[in-house]
Amino acid sequence: MRVLLRAVKQIYRQPLCNAASRKRSIASSSEGSGLLQPRHEKLIFCSTAELFQELGGNVEVRTEFISEEEESAFMKELEQGLRKKRYEFDHWDDAIHGYRETERDRWGAMCTGVLERLRTVAFPKGSTLLGPVHVLDLDKAGYIKPHIDSVKFCGSTIAGLSLLSDSIMRLVKEDDAAQWLDLLLPRRSLYILRDQARYEFTHEILRDEDSVFDGERVPRQRRISVICRNLPS
Repeated sequence: MRVLLRAVKQIYRQPLCNAASRKRSIASSSEGSGLLQPRHEKLIFCSTAELFQELGGNVEVRTEFISEEEESAFMKELEQGLRKKRYEFDHWDDAIHGYRETERDRWGAMCTGVLERLRTVAFPKGSTLLGPVHVLDLDKAGYIKPHIDSVKFCGSTIAGLSLLSDSIMRLVKEDDAAQWLDLLLPRRSLYILRDQARYEFTHEILRDEDSVFDGERVPRQRRISVICRNLPS
């Protein structure tokens, strides 16, 4: 999926949230999901409590959205095709470094079930999804630079599964780089960006050496994301 890079000047400093706002920034697991390890209890870390309240339900992380067995099923279906490709370090609009990608519209029974579950929880009822599912394979040394997906091709919602590794997604207000959120995306989690978070904030996946969440190092390995988007209304 082609993305439109919109570069922003990054400002990363100690968050301004006080203790109360930090408590509000703890995102709970989805219903029926497993519990996180202690270091993963907080999933959204913001520059201000006001920003967190403003975005509300437009940013969501659901932990343990898929099981180890389901993750293995995705990898079994994807690995054969991905290993035929080389990691690239020159994306067409310079948005991604160290990646392989593919699209897939046919899946086995287990993966189909997961994707149906994803569509149910992430997208408005009746939404038409964009073409084949986009699969992005980031090398350990790879990363995604700040960008906003083209509004010409993508609708109000983006949802992605995170396979193989924990990672950090950073959202930055396009016209005010002092307003930002860091999302901790644990392995086998689902992230969802909707509406304002989708149109007004760039998003990126931090490179391994910059992968720090609330002052704590989050080592990043090879990461595969399985991404669904809806069409513009």
